[in-house]
Amino acid sequence: MSTTLVTGIAELVTNDPTHPDGDGSPLGVIEHAAVVTEGDRIAWVGRAQDAPDADERDDLDGRALVPAFVDSHSHLVFAGDRSAEFAARMTGTPYDGGGIAVSMAATRAASDDELRALVGRRVAEMRAQGTGVVEIKSGYGLSVADEARALRIAREFTDETTFLGAHVVPPEFRSDDASRASYVALVCGEMLQACAPHARWIDVFCEPHSEFAFTADESGQILTAGKEAGLELRVHGNQLGAGPGVQLAARLGAASVDHCTYLTDEDIASLAGSSTVATLLPGVEFSTRSPYPDARRLLDAGVTVALASDCNPGTCYSSSMPFAIAVAVRDMGMTPAQALHAATAGAAQSLRRDDIGVLRPGARAELTVLDAPSYLHLAYRPGVPIARRIDLG
Repeated sequence: MSTTLVTGIAELVTNDPTHPDGDGSPLGVIEHAAVVTEGDRIAWVGRAQDAPDADERDDLDGRALVPAFVDSHSHLVFAGDRSAEFAARMTGTPYDGGGIAVSMAATRAASDDELRALVGRRVAEMRAQGTGVVEIKSGYGLSVADEARALRIAREFTDETTFLGAHVVPPEFRSDDASRASYVALVCGEMLQACAPHARWIDVFCEPHSEFAFTADESGQILTAGKEAGLELRVHGNQLGAGPGVQLAARLGAASVDHCTYLTDEDIASLAGSSTVATLLPGVEFSTRSPYPDARRLLDAGVTVALASDCNPGTCYSSSMPFAIAVAVRDMGMTPAQALHAATAGAAQSLRRDDIGVLRPGARAELTVLDAPSYLHLAYRPGVPIARRIDLG
């Protein structure tokens, strides 16, 4: 198998604090470094002067190298446009989740080829900004056939696919409590059966502050059904206000609870005492003019924090992980090192993966080069396209 020596690295972020050449920090920074890849795996990491020979050579000429970003929360399978909704929010219209039905109608009307092309362009956009592994949710079909179709298409681009039939209650099931209950039963039954073969995860929008989302009891029912079908758990929680989502996620052993915009002391204690990662989505608060989550409070409590884009048509149509890092540093109390760690190793942990988000022998060769000498430039130069994923073929 062919080997490649990546050298000329001014600063290498490994996320391996135990590496003997590193600085001992959580980022495990090595200066004047090199990496050897073999196929799709890391074979060696260390100082350039100690690097072994390889079949090919790639000189970065004094640039920084970091693990490729892990985008652990995205909604890429959709059609249609909701820019007018964004414009309305900028003039004071609040977000309540109702606009998802607009994307649902457009997505149902799109062909497989149209959706596939749209997802492909969005994934390519992510790769061009330094993202490696991406999680992709369904949730804009909200029928048995359309949810299964969304997941089949998503699976063409990633193994990290999430069944989100419980995104909102679709309009045709909102007439009364019985109709709503029948949709929950559909999600737990026929829809889950059709979608489970194409998904690794199940997710639910647990949000009592939206009439379109799901209560704690409904969310628990849906997550339990998903777990019994062999899917692992994720939760949208505490986005629009304090609520049960975070504690439900921790109690059920979900890998991640995402948003975490409004947290009580009890919420943070639940997360600190669990293995559930708090995934923060700063692009959403930017796009909805909502308060930013307090990342510092979570970190100080010992909670593992991840950052993700939440690329979606309604609340954050941004695919840029560098943008998420910059906003987290400026507005959420994170240091540049903490934000980068959250966007790589933290996000990998939220996917329960130890082969991505880190550069050490045996890990996947997911590498992102920065057109800068240090990772600090990710937050220092917001909006500048300095990050790109290296394609090793």
